[in-house]
Amino acid sequence: MNQSIENLSINTIRLLAAEAVQKANSGHPGMPMGCAPIAFSLYTKFMKHNPKNPKWINRDRFILSAGHGSMLLYSILHLCGYEISLDDIKNFRQWKSITPGHPEYGVTPGVETTTGPLGQGFANAVGMAIARNYLASLFNKDEYKIIDHYIFGICGDGDLMEGVSHEAASLAGHLKLSKLIFFYDNNEITIDGKTSLAFSENIQKRFEAYGWCVIKINDVNDPTEIEDAVFNSHKSDKPVLIITNTHIGFGSPNKQDKESAHGSPLGEAEIELTKKNLGWKYEEKFFIPEEVTEFFSSLKFQFTKYEDDWNLLYESYKNKFPELANQLENFVNGELGDDWKASLPTFVDDGKKIATRQASGKVLNSIAPHLENLIGGSADLAPSNNTYLSNYPAFSSENYNGRNFHFGVREHGMGSILNGMALYGGVIPYGGTFLVFSDYLRPAIRMAALSHIRSIFVMTHDSIGLGEDGPTHQPVEHLAALRAIPNVIVIRPADANETVAAWKVAIETKDKPVILILSRQALPVLDQTKYSSAENLINGGYILYQTNDNPTLIILATGSELQLALNAVKQLEEMYVSCSVVSFPSWELFEAQSPEYKEAVLPKKIKSRIAIEAGVGQGWHKYVGDKGKVISIDKFGASAPENILYEEYGITVDRIVSEAKKIIK
Repeated sequence: MNQSIENLSINTIRLLAAEAVQKANSGHPGMPMGCAPIAFSLYTKFMKHNPKNPKWINRDRFILSAGHGSMLLYSILHLCGYEISLDDIKNFRQWKSITPGHPEYGVTPGVETTTGPLGQGFANAVGMAIARNYLASLFNKDEYKIIDHYIFGICGDGDLMEGVSHEAASLAGHLKLSKLIFFYDNNEITIDGKTSLAFSENIQKRFEAYGWCVIKINDVNDPTEIEDAVFNSHKSDKPVLIITNTHIGFGSPNKQDKESAHGSPLGEAEIELTKKNLGWKYEEKFFIPEEVTEFFSSLKFQFTKYEDDWNLLYESYKNKFPELANQLENFVNGELGDDWKASLPTFVDDGKKIATRQASGKVLNSIAPHLENLIGGSADLAPSNNTYLSNYPAFSSENYNGRNFHFGVREHGMGSILNGMALYGGVIPYGGTFLVFSDYLRPAIRMAALSHIRSIFVMTHDSIGLGEDGPTHQPVEHLAALRAIPNVIVIRPADANETVAAWKVAIETKDKPVILILSRQALPVLDQTKYSSAENLINGGYILYQTNDNPTLIILATGSELQLALNAVKQLEEMYVSCSVVSFPSWELFEAQSPEYKEAVLPKKIKSRIAIEAGVGQGWHKYVGDKGKVISIDKFGASAPENILYEEYGITVDRIVSEAKKIIK
């Protein structure tokens, strides 16, 4: 390639980034200026992508894990012809702009995942590589590599300090996820100053110990070093880390290699000095030289040809393997059919109790044969979470066709990897752990919610009902904390049939994560002929049982506490108290209902209300009102048998009856 046009293009990326940050008066100019040669080389020389179709399934993906350097991504996407205008660049970080401060999936064409919280993008990329390998194992044939592409990324020192990157890198190496290539932006600068203040490990040895191939680039501004590194990475049967020596704020006479270039605008005067230092001849701001425009325009044919060539291959594949092609298209388009619904189990009240975690496992194994893209596992808790698919092998480096994932004791990594799988598309990923450990993966849940993607989180051992393991393992505040995250559906089913309905919601929800909160202890199966159908769970809250048409007391409950409510009603009815028992498994689903439905379930005229849940009471007062009572646990649990704990913490039938007497006087 003509070196002058290459340098001019790279400097265009640098200055677009610097000027956008300056105009916004906030942002991170240093990283884009240092890493511009990487982005330029990947997007123009190596990556197969088509700006006219950012969702082409076999495109190479690029993940900017160091999301604070978002202007690097926006600049190269704009130059390549993605639907990001120069005005969008100028509106960086502004209200309703498609160029937000950190990349956001679904907001900006060409952005593959939401990044910024460091380490998340790195782990997302691992999830994408897993999804790619699984789909490739299903659909590729010897002469038809339909799913066959690379996943590239850039991470920084902050990404590699965060624990989630350790978890994800360890699993990626163990699974030998080749065609996963990350550049490590080794600029030796953090916000505080030199990385040596807190970071002195040998990154090369660390990643080699994980099972990665490690390559070094001494000078990122030498294009041949980048090219050689990528070519060599293509030869590896392992994931690859390319340690790249860069200069933060490259070109800035007074801020290059300094922490001041990280998270603040360079300043107008410094930008002018930088232009002079880089040999930039143009005075106009946000200027793109005509030669650069012509160069990127000349790439459009090749960008389109990448997909056109694949389309020809796919048409031939479709003619030879029509059933597989149809299945692939259904996976990608989210078409699930109805067979899986017909396979959902129904539980009867035969006097036997079943924990909702066990019911969940039965649901998974019933629908798995009909949803071949349903894949997942747990963070080393499959026997407890009941997340194992009995008739299928494990996903491993020897078998990418396996549907059971052993994430290891890596809750945060698991959550972020699930998000990467969901972002990749074509698969329905789920992952399990104990509810109390949701704290370990909360950032991943939040990112799933922010990204509007379907990751399914199976959280078992949902209360003090798990018993003797004690307060370290007994979730108390966790339900309230999860319900506080916007765009998340939290469901705590009360019995086996509500668990079936909860899984149906999880599978059919496509634009937000769903969290299933399941019991360790066995619970009665509610008689579907005596009570309202569990299918009403889809409404979030519903009248399970009502004494008559004029109740004077409403009792709301979730999970294991619903049975206590029903037992309490038996006693209250003997006292001539007319009751309405509302199963309330999901606040979020209930809030999505019409005002008329909500009024029918919780009539405003009925002021006497009790809510029961074995967790903190935060949030329940919205549903019981000023005159109602919340029976909850607002302190940590203890180590003791389940029945003793419920008695000592006042989660009992007698307590419910006593509180009811007080509020209906």
